[in-house]
Amino acid sequence: MRLVRAAIDLFAEQGYDKTTVAQIAERAGLTKTTFFRHFPDKREVLFAGQEAHARLLADGIAGAPAGATPLQAVAAALDAVTATFVPEQREFGPRLHDVIAAHKELREREVFKRAGLCAAMAEALTARGVPDPAASLAADLGVRAFTRAFDRWIEPANDQPFPELARQALDELRTAAATLA
Repeated sequence: MRLVRAAIDLFAEQGYDKTTVAQIAERAGLTKTTFFRHFPDKREVLFAGQEAHARLLADGIAGAPAGATPLQAVAAALDAVTATFVPEQREFGPRLHDVIAAHKELREREVFKRAGLCAAMAEALTARGVPDPAASLAADLGVRAFTRAFDRWIEPANDQPFPELARQALDELRTAAATLA
């Protein structure tokens, strides 16, 4: 978390392009070698934990009750992943959002990372016997709900817990999808 915090602080202060890995490591009180043990490059520090999030989402789906619908299983996955977020992530969330929004390369990387989360959920749903395209669609709604909830969670005026926001976002998307028919 020190490397993530240091990177976001530096990116906000002097810009993404002007920040080096050496500066991030120094700000975190670590060495450049230590940075590279955790991340292959400076953009990956912005997406720390994505593999763990994918596992939590897949495990949440796998652990949903046997009779759960695909979206109920996705809701269980959202509960599992959002419960792991800490106040510090909420605190630096707006700066993280701004850094990513300001750089095409980072926006593209964010889309790639979201696709990985979606794939993890779709695979877990398929393992539960949910056929495609229902598995892919439910997974996509789950990622969209996660993203919408995160954006709401990091708003300064927000006082709702992340898991609650994720459930609300999933319900909104489910309702919106029902109007498409």
